[in-house]
Amino acid sequence: MTSVSLYWRIFGLNAVVLGSATALLLWAPVTVSVPVLLTEAVILVGGLVVMLVANAALLRIGLAPLDRVTRLMTTVDLLRPGQRLPVRGGGEVAELVSTFNAMLERLEGERASSSARAILAQEGERRRIAQELHDEVGQSMTAVLLALKRASDEASEPLREELLQAQEITRGSLDEVRRLVRRLRPGVLDDLGLVSAVTSLTTEFSTHTGLLVARRFDPDLPSLDQETELVIYRVAQEGLTNAARHAEARRVEVALRAAGDAVVLEVADDGRGIGAAREGAGLRGMRERALLIGATLDVRSPDEVSAAGTGTRIRLTVPAVRKQS
Repeated sequence: MTSVSLYWRIFGLNAVVLGSATALLLWAPVTVSVPVLLTEAVILVGGLVVMLVANAALLRIGLAPLDRVTRLMTTVDLLRPGQRLPVRGGGEVAELVSTFNAMLERLEGERASSSARAILAQEGERRRIAQELHDEVGQSMTAVLLALKRASDEASEPLREELLQAQEITRGSLDEVRRLVRRLRPGVLDDLGLVSAVTSLTTEFSTHTGLLVARRFDPDLPSLDQETELVIYRVAQEGLTNAARHAEARRVEVALRAAGDAVVLEVADDGRGIGAAREGAGLRGMRERALLIGATLDVRSPDEVSAAGTGTRIRLTVPAVRKQS
């Protein structure tokens, strides 16, 4: 069946309204005097109002798909894939909706590809910087620390006390460099796996921030490839950072569990929550990482997260288990 274009559809709606009005004037027992009587004016104005209301209602029905497309255009977020409009009927409107859905699918694919390239490049740069910090700065500071120790052993007071203080400052700086190296590239993730890496991350986080961190890890998590494990680790890292910097939390809970053929990471705090605040670079970065492995990220502030505050819960769901090669 041939589809009716939007032009002829609107023309037909107006033709129906005007035709109905003409038929009413032709066959209705209504006359118009000169000058116009009050009752005749009331009837004419009433008929005009009816025609306008009918025309507006029919146009709203005919143009409703365009309104849906407009609303989705203003709210669509490529970091939340899967938003589509239903295609109903035929004609130009249905073709427009189909084209818009196809455009969204193409843009989501391009965004995912570009995000993957950017994240992989970022991880490569992190690895390079971590290696240079470890090999160059770390080794140089270790040499300085040994030289200070030898000098302090041979020096007399009060120079020895000053050398010991310089030795402690250098040791603290060396520990900070090593901590930065671990944040840039978690070697324990490559050596011991995801659970050990997240355990080390939460322990270090609790030590440096003073927040209470509770862990709930399933004993038998499925094996994942390195890329997926790295994404899960980075999301946990960013979730803990947000809890310390922005949430004003006192307690954070980190959970790793298997749910069917999926792996779920949850980071929940008892802070003030995100409310209606606009998502910052941290949360959008987590969404981009989730897209990299085909996972979904849910961020919400339910009242039931904690009795001490609104709280924030970040949930990353990796839908399909990805076996290591």
